Amino acid sequence: MTASPSQNLVQQKQAACFGGTVAYYSHPSQVCDCEMRFSVFVPPQAANGPVPVLYYLSGLTCTEENFTAKAGAQRYAAEHGLMLVAPDTSPRGVNLPREDDAWDFGSSAGFYLDATAEPWSRHYRMYSYITQELPTLIAENFDIKADRIGIFGHSMGGHGALVLGLRNPALFKSISAFAPIAAPMQCPWGEKAFSNYLGPDRNTWRDYDATELVKRYGDSSRHILIDQGTADSFLDPQLMPQRFVDACQQVGQPVTLRLQPEYDHSYFFIATFMADHIRHHAAVLKA
Repeated sequence: MTASPSQNLVQQKQAACFGGTVAYYSHPSQVCDCEMRFSVFVPPQAANGPVPVLYYLSGLTCTEENFTAKAGAQRYAAEHGLMLVAPDTSPRGVNLPREDDAWDFGSSAGFYLDATAEPWSRHYRMYSYITQELPTLIAENFDIKADRIGIFGHSMGGHGALVLGLRNPALFKSISAFAPIAAPMQCPWGEKAFSNYLGPDRNTWRDYDATELVKRYGDSSRHILIDQGTADSFLDPQLMPQRFVDACQQVGQPVTLRLQPEYDHSYFFIATFMADHIRHHAAVLKA
């Protein structure tokens, strides 16, 4: 059952879906100092009590809408009784220089980090938003099992899921990713984002690179699932999941990388293997 909404949480629209509901919300974010948006799928099981939560982080150019409309995840979340939360990928409309100049930096490209360089540091704080403010907002407004939360994502969002999941094991109990930017310090997308958001000191970049982080935060009790299409035009030089897998093997972090022949980087790929990822998370979150 949904709790009484916070006065700061505004529902934009709602629709019935697989026995539950999909709704879109906006709210004033203190962390990002702007209005932020997200979507929530509430499964039918929520009518009988609190349910686990699965966060999905989208990729470059996306909003909270892409996953919600295209991934086909609600069907499987309804089967397993999981709530889905999909935040936007960056702050919007904060009128920073160069914010909208490129598709792979600025608006819709927050990279799920806390920027430290000006002028980005005031608003581009997606790491704190997703690990602190948004979970608090969800817990205050929905009937959830706050100790049963997982995270997954695609591309830039796959990078975010790996980073946030590795660094916050007490919050995120399960992790998976579709075609993640797995070693951002070693790829053009990551170098562009990190040098602008974090500054020139590459040592500070390590806090947001999953291949580096797993060497510090590897956890033998959590198994990470990654799917990657072999026809993905970004596989080399942007994604490089094998580098993350190699780092996992060095420290004993359980990981499965499934290379899917002929699949590309699109939501057709994501939708094809969504059932497996929901099942992966449900096995942990409902245990």
